[in-house]
Amino acid sequence: MASEDHFDHIADAELKHLDKILGEIDPDELDVELSQGVLTCTFGDGQKLIINSHHAAGQIWMAAFRTAWHFSPHEEGGQVSWKTEKDELHAAVRRLLKEKIGREPAL
Repeated sequence: MASEDHFDHIADAELKHLDKILGEIDPDELDVELSQGVLTCTFGDGQKLIINSHHAAGQIWMAAFRTAWHFSPHEEGGQVSWKTEKDELHAAVRRLLKEKIGREPAL
């Protein structure tokens, strides 16, 4: 159980961090809502970026623009990063936002 509790703790912390940073973007460009482990980001044109904690898989899942990612936690030196084999969560979010609204948030 301790590892499940640990996953919930680090995943919740990541989602709250993303909610705080992305919530600073103009709501006309990006409306952000965190509820029950699901971060829903709605762009001005109605398209969505969804980031959620998937407890059973022990991953953070993200979906946007007909693409999905499954990020696993990697802990080193007391820091947690979320990665796939080829991508990292913050880099992927920055890339998507640059494509969609022309700016990269400092994550």
